[in-house]
Amino acid sequence: MSWQQLILEVGDLDPETLSAFFEDHGALSVTLADAAEQPLFEPDPGTTPLWSATRLTALFEADTDLSPLKQQLAARFGAGVLERVREETLQDQDWERVWLDQFQPMRFGQCLWICPDGQRPPPQDDAVLIDLDPGLAFGTGTHATTALCLEWLDAHRPERQQVLDYGCGSGILAIAALKLGAASVWGIDIDPQALMASHDNATRNGVQDRLQTGLPDDLPAQSFDLVLANILANPLQVMAERLAGYVRPGGDLVLSGILGQQADEVCAAYQGWFDFQDTMQRDGWVRLYGIRR
Repeated sequence: MSWQQLILEVGDLDPETLSAFFEDHGALSVTLADAAEQPLFEPDPGTTPLWSATRLTALFEADTDLSPLKQQLAARFGAGVLERVREETLQDQDWERVWLDQFQPMRFGQCLWICPDGQRPPPQDDAVLIDLDPGLAFGTGTHATTALCLEWLDAHRPERQQVLDYGCGSGILAIAALKLGAASVWGIDIDPQALMASHDNATRNGVQDRLQTGLPDDLPAQSFDLVLANILANPLQVMAERLAGYVRPGGDLVLSGILGQQADEVCAAYQGWFDFQDTMQRDGWVRLYGIRR
């Protein structure tokens, strides 16, 4: 089985209007993507930002006649729009197998491995293995922000510690902390689906009895030995006082999801409580590590 894709460079047209046009004309799906490898910074509240160079892809059944659709597209948005349009055929694949082929066991630091189900790294006596559902589209450790946190955990094992993972996503950092000896972990996220994914992955790794998950308002007023927050620079700054309050005196704070040019501002938001050291950068992203005074 195959499908047809109509790919359009959006340019100065309104992406939402274009998306609605294709949906109204039978598209099975419409996706918007970055056409120029431009980083997309966190939005202001109530806004939906897009890239300055955006590419739209509309997916159709294989037997769809796209000629009338292109004529209607030109009539609606101007004949010049057709110069930005191309058609492609998308062949059917075993998408789970493609994902598994791309997602091999990955090592972070010396001993910590993230593994898709059923796969194992070369034998290693002190290996710490985390089985992760390859069906998840987020929180697999492949992004620099997550990798930096995993490497920190591998080098600073939170043995017998109480840990908070704020913005837990798939639960990968929470599970890593538990596998590396943490006594217990709270995983907090604003997305209920992320909490479900965290619980499912914790169960897969046999650590569900030491992981408590919830929304931000569910978190009790307590202090932790270690707080991990891999989110974005703006919410990290907004929540500085709140996150600082969760770290016990002498405890550790690890912040990620921060672009290099944002690091100084984030540090400044926490400088009243923390001494920062061991800053690491990868692919333009920064991990900050601070000790609570």
